[in-house]
Amino acid sequence: MSAIEIMTTASLGDSSYLLVSGDEAALVDPQRDSWELMESCTSRGVRIRYVLETHVHNDYVSGALEVRAATGATVAGPARAPYAFDHLPLAEDDEIVVGGATVRAMETPGHTAEHTSYLVFDDPRMAPTAVFTGGSLLVGSAGRTDLSGDDRTEELARAQFRSLRRLSLLPDATRVLPTHGAGSSCAAGPVSGSRTTTVGAERRSNPTLAIQNEERFIVERLSGLPPYPAYYRYMAPINRAGPEVLGGRPELRPLTPGMVEGLVGGGAQLVDGRDRRSFAAAHLPGSLCDELDDRFASLVGEVVPFGARLALVLPEPEEEAADEAMMQLLRIGYENVAGYLAGGVDAWQAAGRPVRSFRTADVAELAGHIAERRVLDVRPDRPEGGIPGTLAVPLAELPRRLGEMPRDGEIWTVCGSGRRATIAASLLDRVGIPVTAVISGGVGDLMPQA
Repeated sequence: MSAIEIMTTASLGDSSYLLVSGDEAALVDPQRDSWELMESCTSRGVRIRYVLETHVHNDYVSGALEVRAATGATVAGPARAPYAFDHLPLAEDDEIVVGGATVRAMETPGHTAEHTSYLVFDDPRMAPTAVFTGGSLLVGSAGRTDLSGDDRTEELARAQFRSLRRLSLLPDATRVLPTHGAGSSCAAGPVSGSRTTTVGAERRSNPTLAIQNEERFIVERLSGLPPYPAYYRYMAPINRAGPEVLGGRPELRPLTPGMVEGLVGGGAQLVDGRDRRSFAAAHLPGSLCDELDDRFASLVGEVVPFGARLALVLPEPEEEAADEAMMQLLRIGYENVAGYLAGGVDAWQAAGRPVRSFRTADVAELAGHIAERRVLDVRPDRPEGGIPGTLAVPLAELPRRLGEMPRDGEIWTVCGSGRRATIAASLLDRVGIPVTAVISGGVGDLMPQA
């Protein structure tokens, strides 16, 4: 019998899978930083024979070539994927063997044109035990179809409708193992917090499978799609060409205040991963506040130009934080990271260099005073229409729209929880606009008073 191990990357809302049968394995949709997994396989005497890609990824840099370089595994993927590197193309019903398991390709276009799912058989004469569905059938939802451009969105949505119908005909007990899950912008609509499911469970509860009319499916699937991070547009070209092989976990170097000052003078962007209160109290001039948690890199991808030179300011312990920050950034292709400021803001001030600060507030301080204050709502979407009389600019659009911001008074930034509001405040502070960041609470707490 085969076994399937799941590796979740919370920062992207994605999962990778290791199918193990005997002493052989296939790794499905791996992240770039799969080095520890490869070491684990080696220590267990398991050879990774194949790396399977369900589609050309739009939300992260694939780790397929990293795994091939380290293990000699064969990279296999959709026959219609225009990869520029050597790989094994798999079309409908093509099979590979992993130990005693058989993996069969099932073309399921929709999320992307080349999208392919993979059926797993412990016995090819019996029903499949599992299906890797990538960005097709998700837990409680389906993959969005607008990532390949507006001119293909409807065509791919129609293909997705047909692919979901095919997948729904698999036996009830078939495990559904999607790549995209909760927290991924590749989903069209809400996704369950569960990472895996079964065909039977989805047939009973997934709203995308309940829609039997194709035209209704198109309308519902294409309405109200949330925005996706700006960095997405760079991922597919990198993955088609083949990402640079890093060959192991890179280490960030510590930087002196003088080195950071020189980098900034040369155009580098400062990203500060400390908590929002500490940042507001004292930060390096021109720096961006982006707390180092699971959303760190994805929010960098919203507001920092792709390919920009970066220097980091990090929370303690700095070496551990540097490792986490670097891994998150590498996953989405932000490779040009010069290092981190050793000793942080304290070292900066000890070297006689200035810091900036801005006010913070809880949402209670804004409630009841909205009409008297200039409020900027930076949520990515406003399904309830927002608060009348406020400015509304999604955070991802703010860097290019800073010139539209009024400068004759203080701006209060607000979002859903305080996270984006603080990033927005740091952007406004960077260009000298007086700002107060609502760092606790958000628009939902203000709506009754609006």
